[in-house]
Amino acid sequence: MKQRCPWSSNDPLYQKYHDEEWGVPVHDDRKLFEMLILEGAQAGLSWITILRKRDNYRAAFDNFDAKKIAAYNAKKVKQLLQNEGIVRNRLKIGAAIQNAKCFLEVQKEFGSFDKYIWQFVGGKPVKNNYKSLKDIPPKTSMSDAMSKDLKKRGFKFTGSTICYAFMQAVGMVNDHITECFRY
Repeated sequence: MKQRCPWSSNDPLYQKYHDEEWGVPVHDDRKLFEMLILEGAQAGLSWITILRKRDNYRAAFDNFDAKKIAAYNAKKVKQLLQNEGIVRNRLKIGAAIQNAKCFLEVQKEFGSFDKYIWQFVGGKPVKNNYKSLKDIPPKTSMSDAMSKDLKKRGFKFTGSTICYAFMQAVGMVNDHITECFRY
């Protein structure tokens, strides 16, 4: 049996996410945007809750097309607030729309969101050597810097802890524990 990070539990969806996605470097702008929105939606909830709703999010948020989301109006927000397939939180929905606008500005300024976001780790993944989950910090100086810059640019739900979870998810940092087969 494969040795995995303990957080992946026995849930097949969690294990698939752990084995195939978590910690794998992502350079596709749409996928980066999706993960930024989903990490923000996860605030105060468990990640498995969001994973189970991810397909609903993709459908509800036009497959994370930032241009479309940036143009959402009050009618669309009302529709999203009635969608039981997503987290129906007005602040989080508003943040997704605001973040789409900010995301497009970053793309314009840097040529891609990828180019902008990966600068916080010097363009290549940071490989940590943690032996257990309790060794993994909830945030780092890198996530602090990312959070500060994102907030300065108008992004919402991008605190340092959310940023660090995002960095782990998109492979900017490899926090698989040393015993894990994905390490």
